[in-house]
Amino acid sequence: MKKNRGKSVFIVACVLISLYFLYPTYKDYKFGKELRNLNSADSLKFVDEHGSDLRDARTKRIKLGLDLQGGMRVVLEVNTLKLLEDLAKNKDDLFNSIMNEVRAEMKAAGDQDVIDILQQKFQARQVRLSRYYGSIRDSDNDIVSKLRDESTNAVDRAKEIVRNRVDQYGVSEPSIQKQGARRIIVELPGVSKEEEVRKLLQGTALLEFKLLIDPEIALKVYESVDKVLAGKPLADSLTADSSKSLASKSSTAKTDTAKSAADSALANISDDKTKALEQAKKDHPFFAIANPFQQEGQAWSGQLYSAEEDRARVMRILDQPDIKRLLPSDMSFTWSAKSSFTAEGKPFFALYAVKKNPELTGGVIVNARATIDPQFNTPIVEMEMNGEGAHDWARITGANIKKRIAIIMDNACFSAPVVQNKITGGRSQISGMDNVEEAKLLEIVLKAGALPAPVEIIQQATVGPSLGEDSINKGIWSATLALALTVVFMIFYYRSGGMMADIALFLNILFVLGVLAAFQGTLTLPGIAGLILTVAIAVDANVLIFERIREESVTGKSLMAAIDAGYSRAFTAIFDANLTAFITGVILYQFGSGPVQGFALTLMIGIVASVFSAVVVSRVIIETMLERGKHVSFG
Repeated sequence: MKKNRGKSVFIVACVLISLYFLYPTYKDYKFGKELRNLNSADSLKFVDEHGSDLRDARTKRIKLGLDLQGGMRVVLEVNTLKLLEDLAKNKDDLFNSIMNEVRAEMKAAGDQDVIDILQQKFQARQVRLSRYYGSIRDSDNDIVSKLRDESTNAVDRAKEIVRNRVDQYGVSEPSIQKQGARRIIVELPGVSKEEEVRKLLQGTALLEFKLLIDPEIALKVYESVDKVLAGKPLADSLTADSSKSLASKSSTAKTDTAKSAADSALANISDDKTKALEQAKKDHPFFAIANPFQQEGQAWSGQLYSAEEDRARVMRILDQPDIKRLLPSDMSFTWSAKSSFTAEGKPFFALYAVKKNPELTGGVIVNARATIDPQFNTPIVEMEMNGEGAHDWARITGANIKKRIAIIMDNACFSAPVVQNKITGGRSQISGMDNVEEAKLLEIVLKAGALPAPVEIIQQATVGPSLGEDSINKGIWSATLALALTVVFMIFYYRSGGMMADIALFLNILFVLGVLAAFQGTLTLPGIAGLILTVAIAVDANVLIFERIREESVTGKSLMAAIDAGYSRAFTAIFDANLTAFITGVILYQFGSGPVQGFALTLMIGIVASVFSAVVVSRVIIETMLERGKHVSFG
């Protein structure tokens, strides 16, 4: 016993440490079992009483992978072509034509490098890349190298931003990996809200503050659009005086001579609604689908309203070449993020005419917080700007008092408040969310930062919890069966020596699970396969040792001498075999992804634990038994 005292203390310490790290997993299992047996009211009470213990156990337990716990697997693709378009300067029709060719070839070629395609198209047109990228002194090769770096950095930044968003969302064991040149694989165990996750991952977080076009100017533009669509000459459009009349009229100041095209489109709908509607659509085709609705007694605020089904048609009209010529060069349009009201069962969205260039962007935002507006009891997101942003925001608001500024996220207007006074300190807020959960999502997206390029979900799969539970049951059953057959074989073939090896085998499994728990590893279905393979590796080492002990015993050596010779001479073969297996595991983990990495991780931990249990633990147990005078045989 004295000979192995140090080793025995070390083994006992390893066992205790493994049990310590596995205890939270046991607690989490116990809590989960109790919660399943409670009704909803009792379960809420239970969570209130044991909230901290539940969170602590859930955080420190062995994590379960997507295939065991259920959840979502999403494949994202970074739109690097959009990034290249944004990086270009002096864009013209030739550039747009080349980009359309690149886009078409990308769809046909699949995962081919977009920069290679871009370079080929420019060379085919005999156009230098420096015309749109870099400077005139840069060669095409230099520009291609810079664009490739920008593309790679964009994908890497997108991966980190997605990771930040997922971490703030609260997923406890996500897997986020880069695949190929522009794809990111995201695995979110335990997540079931698909639409919420899609918004979280795809939102580019492009926050802009834009001034609204003056209502009188916007109205004259809309009237011109309506006249062109109706085939009427623009000279017949309303004068500035009548436009102003519409913008400021009230219910007590209406007169027949001051009616605008929009008023007639609405007022004609009286007794014969169908006939009036048809006539209104004929006389005023634009206002029929983009209504300048206003509340009774209030001045027109400048936005149009369209049914959800008409929004695409409105934008197609405004994008027509003959219509675009009527628009001021600094005017653009954006829809409200949410419907403004519902009429006849249809949601209506507001169309805002805004300045094309933003006054301020979200790059100045340093913090965001979702909360409840105490005045209106509605969810809002409060934003805090850096020093430069605070200075610019004070200048912008001070110069535009009584004017409206649209707060636009990803080209959707959340709110367009009127500037009442100069805002100092760099604080602002976004309203327009339906609930606190939506405000929380917006907070996460703003705090994590804007994606450098849009991302698209090209593949999505959801694993239900019942399927994951079935996988766990089958995995546990197969692992238990493999372990039971191994234990029976070792006892049957190697007698008491095999029994000692089985004890070491159980400790080996304990060590593997303990290491997984200590480093907060994730157990997957392939990981269970790796655990089963670890059992086989551990048994294989004991078989080599025991067979060597048998051979040494035949030569006439004492049992203790045969054991010493068996362990020392078998060690080289055991070490070589396990070293090559460990190197294979390292390669699988480095170059594999998802399930392959789960298998490799468990395998590597299992190899180290199996060598330790076979060479050290089993020998200590056998020698301790012999020192105590117990009989040990090897078949």
